[in-house]
Amino acid sequence: MALGGYKNILVPVDGSAVTESILDRGIEVAKDSGAHLDILNILEVNQFNQTYGSAVSGDVVFKLTENTENKLKQMKEKAAAAGVDADIHIRFGNPKPIIAREFPKDHNTDLIIIGSTGLTAVERLIIGSVTSFVVRNAVCDVLIVRPNDVKNKHSLKS
Repeated sequence: MALGGYKNILVPVDGSAVTESILDRGIEVAKDSGAHLDILNILEVNQFNQTYGSAVSGDVVFKLTENTENKLKQMKEKAAAAGVDADIHIRFGNPKPIIAREFPKDHNTDLIIIGSTGLTAVERLIIGSVTSFVVRNAVCDVLIVRPNDVKNKHSLKS
């Protein structure tokens, strides 16, 4: 499935089970389009404060950021191996507005490739789906990747 005309593609990743599928689809579309790929992870430090009732130490945040950066570097290397120009980004805060509006405006994103969900049914019920928010509020096109899409992409071609 080739998609063309895109110059800057955003792939937000969260380390969930669908991350690999989302990244693979992002690399595929970026390669087909000759587009730049931005790989973004958003750390929600506030969720730790609410969960544990106290501020998270700087050491914990530093280690979490370092671990995330290492994983993102591996994703960037995978994109580079496929011939795709990519950058990695880490932001702190609420993923919904960052993915839907803030990051795309800052980086001239014209396509967001996002997973259908990274949450359990209970988490979606409590905090809402990031994907649903992004689809409703994005400032650019959105492509939703379902976990089986990448595995079955060859069967989708006519």
